[in-house]
Amino acid sequence: MKRFCRNMIFILCFGIFAQNLFCTELFNNKLTAEEKAVLDKGEVLIKNIAYPKNMSISKGYNSTIDTVIDEIKALNPKYLAEIIQIKPYEGNENLPEVLEELLYNVSDYVGIPYWSERNKRYYDLYDSATITNEKILSQTTSMSNKELSVTFEMEPFGTVYETILLSRTPSSVYYSSINLNKLRYKDEFDCVWPRKLKICIVLIRYGDKWLLYGIGGVNAPRIPFFTERIETSFINRIKTFCNFIFTKF
Repeated sequence: MKRFCRNMIFILCFGIFAQNLFCTELFNNKLTAEEKAVLDKGEVLIKNIAYPKNMSISKGYNSTIDTVIDEIKALNPKYLAEIIQIKPYEGNENLPEVLEELLYNVSDYVGIPYWSERNKRYYDLYDSATITNEKILSQTTSMSNKELSVTFEMEPFGTVYETILLSRTPSSVYYSSINLNKLRYKDEFDCVWPRKLKICIVLIRYGDKWLLYGIGGVNAPRIPFFTERIETSFINRIKTFCNFIFTKF
């Protein structure tokens, strides 16, 4: 009987601990009332936030959000942007499957229109995009976990090799891409080293809604006379990609 009571106390304490672990509010005070109003209208919110400390989401909300925060902090980016949208759950019950398919169809990334601030015209975000290898890490009728090796052609950086992790559960999607090779700007100078350019996109249930959260950053040196150009080039591409995905459905 004493053993049973001890076990029950442990279970109850663990339950309280687990509940407290994930009772944190999703958004923190980095999200202003005006920005929250934008999200409440279902619009896409795009923010240049520079550093991980300025992220609008809080650690402790759930494990998916915690993973994103940890990955971005580990990247230690010098340039960072986040993209957020809230969609109703009702009428979008199959959003995880839709988003997974959209992110998986890498060849469809070609043709995403990208506005060049420097040249004042539109370009293709990617000139080509090809999956060169695919590894199924786990697969059931309701869940999937893939690792993709992808080759992009992206001016002015040339060939970009990336690893993409793409996971789906019945109530979430997790996407993470990272570069594997060194990138050069117009073949003039090295600007990003391997594993220093990352984009994450997640979908989670948020009450009676879906939360779409994208964040992308670059850990690149601040080079005199080129810092603004690098920031504009990379951050605008990250924002363009996430915004395209968010407004596709």
